[in-house]
Amino acid sequence: MTTVLRMMSPNLINGRNLYKGSQILVKGEESKSRSHWRFSTKEVSLRTPQATVSSGVSSTTTEPKGREFDTTTYEDNMLANYVPVYVMLQLGVITNDNVLENAEKLTKQLKKLKQSQVDGVMVDVWWGIVESNGPKQYQWSAYRNLFEIVQSCGLKLQAIMSFHRCGGNIGDDVNIPLPKWVLEIGETNPDIFYTNKIGNRNEECLSLSVDNLSLFSGRTAVEMYRDYMKSFRENMEDFISSGVIIDIEVGLGPAGELRYPSYTETQGWVFPGIGEFQCYDKYLRSDYEEEVRRIGHPEWKLPENAGQYNDVPEQTGFFEYSNGAYLEEEGKFFLSWYSRKLLLHGDQILDEANKVFLGCKLKLAAKVSGIHWWYKTESHAAELTAGYYNLKNRDGYAAIAKMMRRHHAILNFTCLEMRNTEQPAKAKSGPQELVQQVLSCGWREGIEVAGENALPRFDRDGYNQVILNARPNGINRNGKPRMFGFTYLRLSDRLLSEPNFTTFKTFVKRMHANQEYCSEPERYNHELLPLERAINDESFEKLVEATEPIDPLLWLEETDMSIRPFESVLSLLKSTFFRNKS
Repeated sequence: MTTVLRMMSPNLINGRNLYKGSQILVKGEESKSRSHWRFSTKEVSLRTPQATVSSGVSSTTTEPKGREFDTTTYEDNMLANYVPVYVMLQLGVITNDNVLENAEKLTKQLKKLKQSQVDGVMVDVWWGIVESNGPKQYQWSAYRNLFEIVQSCGLKLQAIMSFHRCGGNIGDDVNIPLPKWVLEIGETNPDIFYTNKIGNRNEECLSLSVDNLSLFSGRTAVEMYRDYMKSFRENMEDFISSGVIIDIEVGLGPAGELRYPSYTETQGWVFPGIGEFQCYDKYLRSDYEEEVRRIGHPEWKLPENAGQYNDVPEQTGFFEYSNGAYLEEEGKFFLSWYSRKLLLHGDQILDEANKVFLGCKLKLAAKVSGIHWWYKTESHAAELTAGYYNLKNRDGYAAIAKMMRRHHAILNFTCLEMRNTEQPAKAKSGPQELVQQVLSCGWREGIEVAGENALPRFDRDGYNQVILNARPNGINRNGKPRMFGFTYLRLSDRLLSEPNFTTFKTFVKRMHANQEYCSEPERYNHELLPLERAINDESFEKLVEATEPIDPLLWLEETDMSIRPFESVLSLLKSTFFRNKS
């Protein structure tokens, strides 16, 4: 047995619980709580201990006696827990002049990145670059050159339909505006942009109020988005049919996220400000006035007491915890209208995307922002200004999950790397609880859930938190719940330098459930099937009513496949030693 153990691959050993032992699987006695797999040297096995897990951040485990079962499906059992990892490319990989610069450097970076066994990359396909010359004048050559390099490196591709400006958000290091001809329309009609209560316009993206208004050379905003995606499909058909492009993430707002641009650095916002409502352009004003007249309250107005970007909730009349306007009938109606408009916006654009890519073997996706600050307050002010009507007694994300189910879309969520203890106390943040709430909404709705880190991280603590959220119950026989994929933000020289790259490679290995890169997605239940037409089994009005709060699914306190202290350093020293010896 000792000889056999020495022959076992150390890469198959569990991250936190044990780093020595064999590959043989043993399933522990069933418990009433969720179970997960664990390696054991005593039984030379992988076990399922009895575990008490909670929706919070605490758990205890005990280990009952294991019992053996068929070991021939070991690899498949582990592949059921495989979470593919992608890496976001640089924001400006295609320049404003629609040129792929430094192709040689990028190729070298991607080849090195491939050594980490990542599954693919993600890239913004900027509307402001491709259609910059005029309406329907699409220029795809630079992106085709980029995709050819990605394909040559053996990587899969997630493409973002980026209908927003780059610049003004956290982490933006380049400036890519909306198409020039669209901005020119905005010069004569600034109400096409989101507007705050004092009239400041935000040119990061078009207001959802113009989704169905023919203000753009005879087209509506939704028609422009549709035509852009249609041209993308026509010009990238070979990359789609060959399986290189596997995912189309549809931009639905600022930073590509389904939200209002309530917190923007170019407007003076600084974390953890509550942000501001963005519904004061003439079109949304008119819509709201029509709605309040319809219900017999023409005297109701858009909020004027919701504070400014950098206020705290209790400083405002609207968000004050005990008797703020958000608790009154008028405030509740406004928040329902505000969030409903956002949901309808996402529903309509995803429906167009569904029609455009119908029959393609790929996935649709849309991103929801991880607004974690002020989450642990009664009014959830930062979420409310962004359009997420989420309170202790009202779920603001269930309806979004239902909407995405209609279009067979993946819910992509951010801030997966964050822990509560890392946030300043004054922000009253709850990223861990927020992630649990949103991911649980998706899984309960039966849709796929994916995620990203909100800020660049190179440390084991950040990686371990991602691994935990990717598999909240740890390794288990059916691999559920499990995230559909994770995209790391972002490719850089710093990521590819040591010891960061070695740590990242270890992270990828853990996300893959300690398996080697798998080139056959169907083996880990990710087979790409032709996209089907949207489901219309319930009305939009019924969908909006999904607000009943439900406790999140169970979560372990920490991942059962953690990256250990100094593990990456030791791995780097080991690889350096053998490289020098050879």
